[in-house]
Amino acid sequence: MHKETLLSNIDKLHTTELGVLRIKKNLKLDTDDVVGYLKNKILDKNCYIYKQGKNWYCEIDNIKITINSYSYTIITAHFI
Repeated sequence: MHKETLLSNIDKLHTTELGVLRIKKNLKLDTDDVVGYLKNKILDKNCYIYKQGKNWYCEIDNIKITINSYSYTIITAHFI
């Protein structure tokens, strides 16, 4: 799978209420638009995107974002 698949489906990205809380805590974010924040990170040309098993992984600015490749649900994001 090429990263273009993820990028062309960027508008499908979403997360759960628990996902929002987890990501805000992990990244110490002060925004309620967690999905928008992560979308901007993923769209950055320096973002390293790869697929492993059923998940996409996006790494940028010492952050690793995990996304389910079937549902486009952002599972988590944390510092690496």
